[in-house]
Amino acid sequence: MTAETTTGTAEAADPAGTPGQADAVAAPPARPAAVEVHDVHKWYGSQRVLDGVALTVRPGEVTVVLGPSGSGKSTLLRVINHLEKPEIGHVSVNGELIGVRRHRGRLKELSERAILTQRSRIGFVFQNFNLFPHLTVLDNVAAAPVATGRLTKPESRELARDLLDRVGLGDRAAAYPRQLSGGQQQRVAIARALALRPGVILFDEPTSALDPELVGEVLAVIKDLAGSGTTLLVVTHEIGFAREVADRVVFMDGGRIVEQGPPEQVLDHPRHERTRDFLSKVL
Repeated sequence: MTAETTTGTAEAADPAGTPGQADAVAAPPARPAAVEVHDVHKWYGSQRVLDGVALTVRPGEVTVVLGPSGSGKSTLLRVINHLEKPEIGHVSVNGELIGVRRHRGRLKELSERAILTQRSRIGFVFQNFNLFPHLTVLDNVAAAPVATGRLTKPESRELARDLLDRVGLGDRAAAYPRQLSGGQQQRVAIARALALRPGVILFDEPTSALDPELVGEVLAVIKDLAGSGTTLLVVTHEIGFAREVADRVVFMDGGRIVEQGPPEQVLDHPRHERTRDFLSKVL
C-alpha cells in the first residue's frame, strides 16, 4: 500500500488586503501499521495463554519475538492470522480487521471462505514445514496461487521456479519433500509463503526442528527477506539472528509482553528483571 500525498495552494488575503499564497500543505495520510494487535486475550480452559497483548509492527519492520516455552509466542502468531480466535481483542493487518468485521458496534466472525482469503495475504512458515508429501517441490510452491485464482498454472509454475532460485533450490524443483534435508524443506516452505506475495510473513520458530548444522541456511534466507523490506514477525530462540537482523525485539513471558525495543536495548541492556534472567540462561 502506497501512501498518497495531497498538496495544494490557495489564494488568501492578508490583513492589508494583499493577496498571498497559503503555505498550508495537507499532510499525507498515515500509512496503516503492517500488524496491530489490540488488547488480545486467549485462553484454553482455565489457562490464559495471552493476557492483554498489544503490539504494533510497522511496514517493512523485522520484529523478533523471544521468550521461554509456553510464554504465548506461537499462539500470538496463530491469532494474527486467525488460526486461533481471541476471546477478547482483535487484530488488523495493513489496516484490515482479520477474521472479523464491525457490525452495529460489535465484531462479528467472518465466513470461513473470507478468512481463508485473508490468510492468503499473510504468509506463515511453520516449525515443521507442512509441505504436501505427494507433490514435487515445484508444485508445493505453485499450488496456492492457482488455488486462489491469482495466477494460471503456467504463471504460477514460472513464479515458483523464480522463488526456488531465490532460496537456493532451483535445482531441486522435481524432488519430493522426503528427498530433501530439513533445512531444504524449510526453504521450500519459505518459497511457498512468498508465492502469494503476502504483505506480512509470520515465522513460528522456523529453525527449531532442524539439526544445528542446517540452521544457518534457513536463517540466511530470512536475512535476505529482511534486507528486501518485507515485513517479518519471527518467533525464534536464535539470539544472534535477533541481534543482527531485528529492528525490534519483543520479549514475552506468561502471555504478556514484558518489554520491547531495539535489539541493542533489549538484548544488551534489558530493563526488566525477567528479561535479564531469561537472557542469562540462553546467551
